[in-house]
Amino acid sequence: MAARRIPNEKDGAHGSHHAAFTELQAKLNNAEAREHRFLADMFADRYFPRHLVEKGAGILVGLCAQLEAEKPTTPDAVYALTHAATEAFNALQEDFFEAESELETAAREAIAGDIGFILRTYGHGGLDVEEAIAPRDW
Repeated sequence: MAARRIPNEKDGAHGSHHAAFTELQAKLNNAEAREHRFLADMFADRYFPRHLVEKGAGILVGLCAQLEAEKPTTPDAVYALTHAATEAFNALQEDFFEAESELETAAREAIAGDIGFILRTYGHGGLDVEEAIAPRDW
């Protein structure tokens, strides 16, 4: 595992960036999801390249949009969506390696925490977060 860098406060200015995912997030129907600071701890830590964290936040916002559009009613249908998001993070892992970073413990906690937030916010709080991210390889 690569050495962690010390966070820089100005890197944590999550609300000031203008990534494409913010436009999608602003269109979410769920007010809690619309206002949530996805991957806030990763944005605040310079160890994680900002452009890759933005991609990760985009995956999570995309999951919210899918839950709103598809309105899954069964655990299997919800897990199908969370597994697809997890697979997208798996694919992003290589980009983190190339940038001399990785989806390590802090990233796993941030991603899992936000998946849990999404499940609760969209009425699926009874589902297991570990099952929701079961296909992870990070």
